[in-house]
Amino acid sequence: MAVAERRKVKIRLQDVHKAFGPKVVLDGIDLEIVEGESLAIIGGSGTGKSVLLKHMIGLLRPDSGRVEVDGIVINELSYREIAAFRRRFGMAFQEGALFDSMTVRENIAFPLTRERRHSRTEIGRRVAECLEEVGLTEAADKMPSELSGGMRRRVGFARAVAAKPDILLFDEPTTGLDPVTKETIDTLIVELSERLGSTTITISHDMVSVFRIADRVAMLFDGKLIAMAPPEEFRRLDDPRVRRFLRADAQPATV
Repeated sequence: MAVAERRKVKIRLQDVHKAFGPKVVLDGIDLEIVEGESLAIIGGSGTGKSVLLKHMIGLLRPDSGRVEVDGIVINELSYREIAAFRRRFGMAFQEGALFDSMTVRENIAFPLTRERRHSRTEIGRRVAECLEEVGLTEAADKMPSELSGGMRRRVGFARAVAAKPDILLFDEPTTGLDPVTKETIDTLIVELSERLGSTTITISHDMVSVFRIADRVAMLFDGKLIAMAPPEEFRRLDDPRVRRFLRADAQPATV
């Protein structure tokens, strides 16, 4: 997925600050994400990646600054307005975050059922489409406990795209998976994003996956956005903080 000609800005953060008590988590973030692009946000633990994502969907409000989606300043919306606005987002969490008491089919149907504007036939048809998209048609009636880690992630993806959102958010989608399954998940992220024409934001520390899925890579460090570039350019950045992060990620895991 390449960001070609200049497209309209889908998400814009302007001088966003956020602190929890004395701990500053976001320290003046300026960021623009254009429509249809895939942006990966990287950084060490505690650098503010998840907090940044929560600002984009209105789960957190900045202490100061602006968060805009399609020109709407979401940190100025009421809580009821934000709840309705959030439906345009699809989010897949670590481990899938599935409802253990629901079958795969029921998990995927959940966001459509909650909207209360689709018939049972429409929901059934869309769920079947989503199952086919993630290659899990035969697992429709299984419970989450019967699935492998990779399968749970795919169900989470299917649920995230069920309502055909125009913005997709992935939180550490490949953590804990083996290399083959990681590649499958990366391919699926790219395919789902392209099929929906969605704007995609992925939080990850897995640079192999990041370079496979991203149009641009942004790095947070001490609450600041210190680097942002397309993958090949990002690999060549000489910022010592970026180089240190890339070297650490390239080291084999130890037990």
